[in-house]
Amino acid sequence: MQKMSFKTSLLKTAIKWTPNMMIVWVANIMLKGIAELTDFNLDLDTRKAYVQATLYGETESIEVWLDGFAVVKDGETNKLIIQQAQSNRPWLNNLLSRIVGKEWKIPVIPQFQAHIELIIGLLKAESPEQEDDLIDSTE
Repeated sequence: MQKMSFKTSLLKTAIKWTPNMMIVWVANIMLKGIAELTDFNLDLDTRKAYVQATLYGETESIEVWLDGFAVVKDGETNKLIIQQAQSNRPWLNNLLSRIVGKEWKIPVIPQFQAHIELIIGLLKAESPEQEDDLIDSTE
């Protein structure tokens, strides 16, 4: 198992302990006029996420489920992989089908590098076996 930095470990614990309703509340402040988040769940241990939101001006909510997501290292490059994703909207399922199972290179942006490294630490595949499973699913 790969060793996690203290900062990453602390952030992961904070995410785990933060009530979902607090995340929804903060997200709704930031998304005002764009969307209203009505439900949210993120489990970094099982690599699952669920989001329910209503876009501004719409009446029905959109739901998205992610399952099996991580960052894998390929030499000096970090890549995001999402194994499974689905939605309650056919158009969004079509869009998700184009990104699922592919490796997406995480760009190096110098002014955000410290933040990106922290996020990479949070989402990094937790073991070489998990990384292999994610990569095998993309082939």
